[in-house]
Amino acid sequence: MKEKEIHRNELIRFLDNELQVSRFRDYCPNGLQVEGKPLIRRVITGVTACQALIDAAIAHGADAIIVHHGYFWRGEDMRIAGQKYKRISSLIQNQINLLAYHLPLDAHPEIGNNAQLGQLLGLTPDGYFGDENLGWMGGWAPEKVPDIKAATTLIQRVLNRVPLVIGDPEKSPGKVAWCTGAAHSYLEQAINAGADTYISGEISEPIVHLARESGVTYIAAGHHATERYGVMALGKLLQEKFGLECEFIDIDNPV
Repeated sequence: MKEKEIHRNELIRFLDNELQVSRFRDYCPNGLQVEGKPLIRRVITGVTACQALIDAAIAHGADAIIVHHGYFWRGEDMRIAGQKYKRISSLIQNQINLLAYHLPLDAHPEIGNNAQLGQLLGLTPDGYFGDENLGWMGGWAPEKVPDIKAATTLIQRVLNRVPLVIGDPEKSPGKVAWCTGAAHSYLEQAINAGADTYISGEISEPIVHLARESGVTYIAAGHHATERYGVMALGKLLQEKFGLECEFIDIDNPV
């Protein structure tokens, strides 16, 4: 049986529309970043377009790679040299399309990173906070997650990593805010939105003090660990809608 395929431009139009790319002011270009072959049958998804992911895609005979973290970030050196040259030349030599979706993949109400993380952790959402409503608000049923210690155990089991926790482990999680990845700067907005607990990927030195002084529990569960699930859900959507062969490859990252 012939494998199902889609033209690159059709795939881009679908993803750009589904993820509402035009409404975001982002730090990088969303959508196609490196052009490859026009027809796509096999897709590899991953968190970051590192060399290890590209090598795995080549080994799998991929026509496209879809990631959350791509290239050409605002403020970076724009020259294609060094490791950037090695990565991009690997894509071009193997005619692999690279598509990247950053904030649009964080924010999607169903397959987005925040939606997927909340679903995996059993959080019931009831609102949003922050710029462009990127952050989510909600909570756990008290009988299921009575305190921060139980929340930490749950997060460690689901994400398979030990989170860093700033706060009293005996305290109730109360109102929970969450935003995946490097969203530590959103803590103040979460506080203003009424959060008792904030879950993100990373934490910075000054944020530790803000969490302590505000009394809001901060749980840093890992940038990579919290952002695996949006691109996984996106690959599943492409399988269901277009019959494409999609596989998520997890390149481990301790951050």
